[in-house]
Amino acid sequence: MSSNGKHPSKLNRARRHFLGAAAAAGARVAAMGLLTASIFPGSKAQAFGRNWGRHRGKDEKGACFLRGTSVLTARGTVRIEDLRPGDLVKTFSGRTMPVRWIGHRAYKRNGPTWHANIAPVRIARHSLDGRTPHSDLYLSPNHALYIDGALIEARYLVNGHSIAVVAPSAEKIEYFNILLDQHDVIFAEGVAVETFLMENGNQELFSNFAELDHLTPPLSHVTMRLFAPRPHYSGSEHVKALLQILARPFGRPHHPIADAYERFADRVI
Repeated sequence: MSSNGKHPSKLNRARRHFLGAAAAAGARVAAMGLLTASIFPGSKAQAFGRNWGRHRGKDEKGACFLRGTSVLTARGTVRIEDLRPGDLVKTFSGRTMPVRWIGHRAYKRNGPTWHANIAPVRIARHSLDGRTPHSDLYLSPNHALYIDGALIEARYLVNGHSIAVVAPSAEKIEYFNILLDQHDVIFAEGVAVETFLMENGNQELFSNFAELDHLTPPLSHVTMRLFAPRPHYSGSEHVKALLQILARPFGRPHHPIADAYERFADRVI
């Protein structure tokens, strides 16, 4: 009798464990759907300020901060749209560096939804480590966070709850980025994030690109060196990563992006 009495208890525990694992897997599938949507988008948006022409594809993959983002400077936090050339921002190394230029661009929605390469990714308050971001942080999908020595784009971290693609109700959204003398890492809402990486004339992605020649002529034709490695997923690598994450109970993924995704997706906020 004693043996039979224990059996249902063990069975119930096993059943609960299985259901819990299934629920977790279901949540990961849902999150992966959102992540895939952010990587393989469908609808479009219109950029203000110029005829984008041949730059349109790159424009949709730019890395920027949404208007209202607070950046750490030598005089405290300042909203990015209020920064001016010459202001000193604090970098990851602890040094302060002068802002050379602030790129700006605006988008107008051209349909019922925002293009997934343009709709911002919201990193919820305290979702990364219990302390940061200090407030919700909104980045364009390709803007990279500096995590464990690598630059990891926000789109790869989307899990559908603490880090999610959001669809602004406004008809227009505005993005900004900061140019320093080199590609670097600064703090936005307390999070280590990249500055503008100038390469191949990509300053023309911004509506005010002509200011750069006037303000800092030597920088207008520079190709900058990456601050840190920037891992990517593509094709079969992306599919493999999704399978590894979904199969987490049977084996941990070993990739900078997958490791960061797992860490943040598992946090409860």
